[in-house]
Amino acid sequence: MKLNSTVVLTLTLLALMLGAGSVSAFLGFDIGSKALKGVTAPDSRPTTKFASAKSGNSQHEGLVLLKEQEILKTVKARIEGKTKTPKSEQEEDETVNNKQKPQDKPQTEVEEKPQPGFPVSAENEGVSLSVQSARYSGGALQLRVKMQNKSKDSVRFLYSFLDVSDDKGRTLSASTDGLPSELPNNSPTYTGTVSIPTALLDDVKSISLSLTDYPAQQLNLEVLDIPVGRQ
Repeated sequence: MKLNSTVVLTLTLLALMLGAGSVSAFLGFDIGSKALKGVTAPDSRPTTKFASAKSGNSQHEGLVLLKEQEILKTVKARIEGKTKTPKSEQEEDETVNNKQKPQDKPQTEVEEKPQPGFPVSAENEGVSLSVQSARYSGGALQLRVKMQNKSKDSVRFLYSFLDVSDDKGRTLSASTDGLPSELPNNSPTYTGTVSIPTALLDDVKSISLSLTDYPAQQLNLEVLDIPVGRQ
């Protein structure tokens, strides 16, 4: 009797376990099916890819590209805050040509009002050197200088040979700007500046310039007693 009851209990437990496993498997399959509902595998057929590529190209056939010049004109008009009437190509060419065309007549130099004691000049063998004015500006004395060559030969200069001295005989350092390195024969008038640091001119009332040609050193242009006293 005890053996029969043990067998029956064992069979009952096995049946319950199989039943529970079957129910679990069914529930898992049902949940998985619902979760994958609507999911499809990608289409890897070559014909489908070609067809989609053709349809994609057809979508871009109607695209119209704007010209770069039109875009730039529109952006420029919006930046300026007003709309301009487009010019014809001929008008634009005339505008560009007018801007690039140099003036027929050279600009006449504006003559400064002569300072007392100026100009101070020197001439040797048809070559002239003159100081037109002397003004203090930016921590330096600016001498406005003119040079001209009326001789038949061209003349060269090296401005490291320019000697500047004060009324006490002391040598002063100076720099030049705009003066020509060569004066052709029968040349026009050239204008430049000679700059001398103001710190060197505290007690100076006049200075002198001395310049010779290079490399012959046959000319002697000496401009004496240039007034530089502060007024």
